Amino acid sequence: MTRVAAPACIALCLLGISSALAQGYPSKPIRLIAPYPPGGGIDASARIIGQALTEQLGQQVIVENRAGATGRIGTEFVAKAPADGYTLLLGSGAPNAVIPSVTPNLPYDAINDFAPISLVGTTDYTLVVHPSLPARSVKELIALAKANPEKLTYGSSGTLSNTHLAGELLKQLANVNIIHVAYKGTGPALVSVLTGETAVSFGGGPAAAPHVNAKRLRALATTGSKRRASGLPTISETLPGYDVNQWYGVLAPAGTPRAVLERLHKEIVRAIANPKIAQLFTNLDTDATSNTQEEFSALIRSEIEKWRKVIKAAAIPLT
Repeated sequence: MTRVAAPACIALCLLGISSALAQGYPSKPIRLIAPYPPGGGIDASARIIGQALTEQLGQQVIVENRAGATGRIGTEFVAKAPADGYTLLLGSGAPNAVIPSVTPNLPYDAINDFAPISLVGTTDYTLVVHPSLPARSVKELIALAKANPEKLTYGSSGTLSNTHLAGELLKQLANVNIIHVAYKGTGPALVSVLTGETAVSFGGGPAAAPHVNAKRLRALATTGSKRRASGLPTISETLPGYDVNQWYGVLAPAGTPRAVLERLHKEIVRAIANPKIAQLFTNLDTDATSNTQEEFSALIRSEIEKWRKVIKAAAIPLT
């Protein structure tokens, strides 16, 4: 065999193996790792897409919670799993973009250790304040913060969480100094505003809505690039360029056969297009969303770069 023919032969053999794997895939149950505890948005989204794939693929997709270290434990588990399509990750912004943007020596490479397949959903946060705060718009909140530097506080679900960075981006674009207070979860952060311990927070729509409706909190705006069903203005209407959301998507270990990735992508897109599945996401105040593998990969890269700049500008201690 010539030196030119050998690589071509190897490539054809690998292509044949990949095609054969895809034709018989899946032949056993699939694990979908949710790297957070049961009960949250990531867990709920994993169960929605897992059940849809179970019905479409004819094999059970088992959601397995491997929580800890802000999603790092479950994410690392998938990064080191066999690249055969039987262990998948329901990824999100914190472990797949924010933490990798600033954390050296992570046990996984957010870009090279994963094969992004598709988004499944995106959701925004709601900027809420204590009713006693004399601010009824983002513009008024900014004016209040400028008139009272370092006197206002905002609660987040933890250091380097999406709600923490949502506040830091607002501070940078508005050139104000609102003091960050980290809590262990979005629930405690919302409670801090309800009790007046902090003045401001970013809450998930479903969690904040009952308190807003009961006038225990005042909603000022949402964090995404476009208005949601609530009709609240977006922060970007006052601060152009502001855009913060939580995204959920399915990833496989790097090296998973292309044909398997394409099969999974096809089935995820099919599931997201199902009105019943879309409604289940809507019930979570989440937009059912799919995209191409290339688009998902580009999103992760752009998110890593975006948050690296925000975190550097905020001089957040990385301890």
